[in-house]
Amino acid sequence: MAVPKRKTSKARRDKRRSSVWKLDAPALTKCPNCGEYKLAHRACTSCGIYKGRVVINTEA
Repeated sequence: MAVPKRKTSKARRDKRRSSVWKLDAPALTKCPNCGEYKLAHRACTSCGIYKGRVVINTEA
């Protein structure tokens, strides 16, 4: 049966438990057409425009 050879130090244990590994929130950019915040490299959810072209019809 596998048994740890040495006791894990408090510093090593706390480094593992720290929140350093958690991901950041995605960066939002303003839509140049309507000014709403949107994810980068994606079509705007409010106006449906991406790179100056209408890709999603939002008139419904």
